Amino acid sequence: MSDDEFASASRRLADDVYQKELLRLQSEFVKLQEWVRATGTRVVVIFEGRDAAGKGGVIKRITEYLSPRTVRIAALPVPTERERGEWYFQRYVAHLPASGAITLFDRSWYNRAGVEKVMGFCTADEHARFLKQVPVFEQLLIDDGILLRKYWFSVSQAEQLRRFRKRRNDPLRQWKLSPMDLEALRRWEDYSRARDEMMSHTDTASSPWYVVESEVKAHARLNMMAHLLRSIPYREVERERVDLPKKPVVTGFYQRPDRSHYRYVEDYAATLFGDS
Repeated sequence: MSDDEFASASRRLADDVYQKELLRLQSEFVKLQEWVRATGTRVVVIFEGRDAAGKGGVIKRITEYLSPRTVRIAALPVPTERERGEWYFQRYVAHLPASGAITLFDRSWYNRAGVEKVMGFCTADEHARFLKQVPVFEQLLIDDGILLRKYWFSVSQAEQLRRFRKRRNDPLRQWKLSPMDLEALRRWEDYSRARDEMMSHTDTASSPWYVVESEVKAHARLNMMAHLLRSIPYREVERERVDLPKKPVVTGFYQRPDRSHYRYVEDYAATLFGDS
């Protein structure tokens, strides 16, 4: 990390400032969502980077107040035997958005340039073919009208190790730590070389990579979210006002069946009051 990066990472926003700006950006994402729906725009956002770089955290904040019918997260598992026999991009194409929708790829087709390359899950020929095909594939998406944005989350080796240790000691996050993460630490330089090669082939004028410094998660979230919003020419869409009645409408023609006819969930919350 450079001196400038270290100075930036050492200065942290106060939590109240962060929360206020986060909420403002989240409200802008609601406006973006409504604009996408109204105009039929298609948006694809790719989140890549090292393990524990903060991709999942920013995706969670972006989608917190959005409709899962409009904004979908694609986090694909390891390919099946059948998928391994398909055209490499085929299973990703199935998750591209339809008109008026957004897809957030929590890792994407760039798996082939990262983990598959470093861990030997693909051949050298498959890797070379991928690097040759990606610019063409992405240009086809762009030519068809899809707004494509690509973000690489960058984190130092020391910070990654700190986050791994935190996961190991947190029973709610231990599931996020795997033997593959240990290999990521051991092969740090191999991943760096693979990333550099990937960038040199796929950072194009029409489909550039944007690097998000992620030493401080809160800063990375705000930086990435603000950048994405600035990159799309959305506007606020007028919504039809919904007028609600001042009180519930009761006609008197309906009589509710006796409660004994239903199976109600027990009042677990009542047991937490600690009444003797």
